[in-house]
Amino acid sequence: MTHGPSASPDGLSGLVERVTFHNEDTGFAVLKVKVEGRRGLVAVVGTVAAVSPGEWITAEGHWERNRDHGMQMRATAIRCQAPSSLEGIEKYLGSGLIRGIGPVYARKMVAKFREKVFDIIENASARLQEVEGIGAGRRQQIKAAWSEQKVVRDIMVFLHSHGISTSRALRVFKLYGEDAIARVRANPYLLARDIPGIGFKSADAVGAKLGFGHDSILRARGGLQHILSQATGEGHTALPREAVLSSAAELLGVDEQVVAGALEREVTDGQLVAEESGAGTMIYPPALRAAEITIADTLRRLAALPTAYPGIDSGKALAWVQEKTGKTLSPSQADALRRILGARVAVVTGGPGVGKTTLLDSLLRILAAKRVKFLLCAPTGRAAKRMGESTGHTAQTIHRLLEFLPSGGFKRGKSHPLEADLVVVDEFSMVDVPLMASLCRALPPGCSLVLVGDPDQLPSVGPGSVLSDVLASGTVPSVRLTEIFRQAEASRIVRAAHDVRHGRLPEDGEKGGDFAFIPREEPAEIASLVLRLVREEIPRRLGLDPLRDVQVLAPMHRGSLGIRELNSALQSALNPSRPGQPDVERFGTAFRIGDKVLQMRNNYDKEVFNGDIGRIAAIDSEARQVGIEFDGRRVIYDFGELDEVELAYAISIHKSQGSEFPAVVMPLAMQHFMLLQRNLLYTGITRGRRLVVVAGQRKALATAVRQDDTRKRHGGLLARLQTPGRE
Repeated sequence: MTHGPSASPDGLSGLVERVTFHNEDTGFAVLKVKVEGRRGLVAVVGTVAAVSPGEWITAEGHWERNRDHGMQMRATAIRCQAPSSLEGIEKYLGSGLIRGIGPVYARKMVAKFREKVFDIIENASARLQEVEGIGAGRRQQIKAAWSEQKVVRDIMVFLHSHGISTSRALRVFKLYGEDAIARVRANPYLLARDIPGIGFKSADAVGAKLGFGHDSILRARGGLQHILSQATGEGHTALPREAVLSSAAELLGVDEQVVAGALEREVTDGQLVAEESGAGTMIYPPALRAAEITIADTLRRLAALPTAYPGIDSGKALAWVQEKTGKTLSPSQADALRRILGARVAVVTGGPGVGKTTLLDSLLRILAAKRVKFLLCAPTGRAAKRMGESTGHTAQTIHRLLEFLPSGGFKRGKSHPLEADLVVVDEFSMVDVPLMASLCRALPPGCSLVLVGDPDQLPSVGPGSVLSDVLASGTVPSVRLTEIFRQAEASRIVRAAHDVRHGRLPEDGEKGGDFAFIPREEPAEIASLVLRLVREEIPRRLGLDPLRDVQVLAPMHRGSLGIRELNSALQSALNPSRPGQPDVERFGTAFRIGDKVLQMRNNYDKEVFNGDIGRIAAIDSEARQVGIEFDGRRVIYDFGELDEVELAYAISIHKSQGSEFPAVVMPLAMQHFMLLQRNLLYTGITRGRRLVVVAGQRKALATAVRQDDTRKRHGGLLARLQTPGRE
């Protein structure tokens, strides 16, 4: 097809020579266009869902003179068409839009097949192997990428026309496949439920454009699901019915009767569960209610059973292990060891420096001598690695222990239990209700369970307060170690942590010590100090790598001392953009080779999990992929999947749970007021191994130490543990 290029005061048509800028979230683009009859390239500025070099565009708008860039068209509408000229086809194929084709292969393919190249890719892809350098593997990659990009671009245009960021199109396609547009038309509220990054308001805007009424039952049901999803994200496993109805009615701007009818439908269809309790009617997502029941049933059953270990005389065992290790256990440790050996399930708690590791090492030595088969695990890879180093035995994440499946869920369960006489879980404060239920289902008959954690740390990121509920119930035997050992007392980090736990202000610390509070009042001064500590002072003093070994922990994401601003400043300071090095900007973040990044959600396909920290090792603009290394293993992300990770020069204290870092820097200011809590500060301090520096306002430090009224999480696990047979 031949286009007739033209230009006029209110429009133009031409070939896209270069995409200077394109924001996939807003669609805003700056294009350089070759227009017949005009010298040089014409700048076109406007909004378009998807555009690539080589495409033919028709733009309508008005001309304006830009002070820096001269005459340009400010377009009110831009329409794209597939390229038809050989020049356009080559640019289009070589733009990086299709994985497996770069400028070199684009030139070869166009030279071989000319205008028929698109038809060859789509309908006769085997012929691509006639092109030098293209084998079966690359041919299949090109064919798959061609099919995918066609569908994804349709989704992008559809989403963009309905006010949704087109950067989510790949995720929509991966979940819904080629039926994506039909499914969204049928129920746009699924977007908020299923697609990370698309909130209810965005999905609701799509619903309005598609003609869904204000009091639509689908809209009300979507609102209810959103309220429960938000609650889960805040740590609740359920909400009181009244809170659900009032929150949903406020969100939707409708009468509570509309929401009540939708809730009844949700319950009838099994999408939500209503359960009567002493606190009234609670509304649960079904999976979370089932998980609570599993945990309560398992722990109560284990607590009622006698120990299954071979005959062990605890007195003789204690003497033997002390002689073997050369360490004398304290009276509290010795008592704890005896109680654990006599129980089918037990909880061990205590803060830093109280000898949990020594106790666990003694227990495992005794059981190993009796040929008891035990498995060690922790919620995160870093915690599992530390557990393995401290015990001398292999430890793994709970996910790997249970053999996670790419489709979600675990291979290990009731029908295929673990092969062990004992399972030990470290950093148990991090374990949420769904993960604990999965572990309970995988315990074989006769297996014992030991849970080790610190109840003064933050609760799990996921829903539930499993450790605190188990302790509060009194159902499971528990021991708390409180005596700080002499070698630990020398650490200012340990003393500061225990000061905070008891509601006392930690001392500022002495020069050369391993804990320090450095007062600064102005947020700008605090930010400047954090940068200087990370980039210069700590690496110089301790010989540490500022990227690998120094971790900034902040209470909040927003604000001048929030994670986003700190990450931007730290990235510029530690890993600035360099000429010739590829950057990729996605979802409001520029990613570079060498960047430290944090995985934000579990991805079973990639075997990376919420809280894992990695480094960007490669960016392939042609393949539109980023390679990130997690503990020496490279994982590939498509550009459209980069909303799963964020920069990790600074991370939240919540996300740091289960990890230890050689050095920790924590900015603290009253702008963090909503999150200034004792357990938050305590958790942050206990993440540092060699040095912890708190930089900020004294008032903020005092507020964090004073505030111990942690928000109650709604759920039913505690009651289920205390009330046998409650379902």
